[in-house]
Amino acid sequence: MKENFYITKHGKLVRKENTIYFIDMDGEKHLLPVNKISSIYAYGRVTLTSGVISYFAKNKIPVHFFNKYGFYTSSFYPREKYVSGLVVVKQAEHYLDNKKRMNLAKKFVDGAAGNIIRNLSRWKIERGKIDEYRSKIETTRNVQELMEVEGKIRETYYDLLDSILPEEYRMIKRVRQPPNNKMNSLISFGNSLMYTTVLSEIYNTQLYPEISFLHEPSERRFSLSLDIAEIFKPIVIDRIILKLVRKGMLVEKDFREDLNAVLLSDFGRRKFLQEYNSKLKSTITHRGLGRKVSIQRMIRIECYKIIKHIIGANEYKPLIAWW
Repeated sequence: MKENFYITKHGKLVRKENTIYFIDMDGEKHLLPVNKISSIYAYGRVTLTSGVISYFAKNKIPVHFFNKYGFYTSSFYPREKYVSGLVVVKQAEHYLDNKKRMNLAKKFVDGAAGNIIRNLSRWKIERGKIDEYRSKIETTRNVQELMEVEGKIRETYYDLLDSILPEEYRMIKRVRQPPNNKMNSLISFGNSLMYTTVLSEIYNTQLYPEISFLHEPSERRFSLSLDIAEIFKPIVIDRIILKLVRKGMLVEKDFREDLNAVLLSDFGRRKFLQEYNSKLKSTITHRGLGRKVSIQRMIRIECYKIIKHIIGANEYKPLIAWW
């Protein structure tokens, strides 16, 4: 399976015939194994020539760009390579029909809640009121009510995590724009990564990334990625963060302060990206397929399950980790 490629330095991507190179600010040239790359994540100021863009488009390689704070800004998204008019029509139909939309939206929230509970069980933490809030998912009447329940589940979850974290890594309160402490910084960085990875996997299916069910579609974001990412953030991002923190893998130089924000430094980003890439490549024996499947492949399988649901083939059941 192809892998992600991460660029953490400033520089430019250039093309020489059918070869792509990254030339960093020191003039060092790095060959990109294009035939082995699924997506590129650019964390530095990266310039792309028209030849590179054309080559990436031909080879169907998305490029995701992040600003100096490590937050997602935009993507170069090649023309969809898998197009299905039926899927787009059915996807829009499920958004426009409130009953169908709520059915899917509730499944995303319930899947996320199930994975949160699985994490708490792994870390031997009491669930608090999470079961109570989860039981309210089914009775919500609209997306706004559902998002309020989802917010309470997350808030309770983060409060519970604080009980097992060192004081300097306690969240206290979720703050996004900008993150005000180390834990908020780690979560914001990781969630941006998860969003773009899901977007890349959607690209490899017939789903349309701008028609979503839990989050409102927007002109400025691929909102379906936000929906699907809810399921995977607990079992990918949160587990990476807890590993980094509880094993003492992070040090002071992995963070930096910028005005009133606390952000990952270049050292911290590289450390997180290494763990992230390792997590995506790790494999689990899939219960339905009966063979080992990588975590990244599971994201694409989740997309296929949604497709089967909207075309009426199989009822969608969100992935809830058993490992």
